[in-house]
Amino acid sequence: MDDNLKREIILDNYQDPFHKGLVEEEGYCKVNTSSDSCIDNLDFIMKIENNIVKDIRFDGEACAISTSASSILIKKLIGKPVDEAKEILLNYQNMIGEEEYNEDLLGELNVYEDISKQPNRKNCALLPKVAIEKLLGGLGNDK
Repeated sequence: MDDNLKREIILDNYQDPFHKGLVEEEGYCKVNTSSDSCIDNLDFIMKIENNIVKDIRFDGEACAISTSASSILIKKLIGKPVDEAKEILLNYQNMIGEEEYNEDLLGELNVYEDISKQPNRKNCALLPKVAIEKLLGGLGNDK
């Protein structure tokens, strides 16, 4: 993926993130995630029905990488069966960790394929993945 396109996708998802803002509705689980090394402090909520990720939303303060990664991950995961969502998250983690992964499965998430060149940013890119993984595992608190 071209570096200019990567920057554009990250910037678009930072400036106008998808599903930013929480809702107060039944059926959502909630989890908070924060970083020791950055300003990142985000709340995520998720609704799963019939083993399908129906909705994910987030809110809080975060850097451009965490905010854009949250936005892109949410777009990628809504509508997916839980097992497929977990597979996407695993491949995303593998990409960030410079391990073998399925590039085709990740789509826009491939904008972070070189994030390992900035090791201090890896945590920022993985923060939303960790929160969403907790929600998929049922570890979030019911609202």
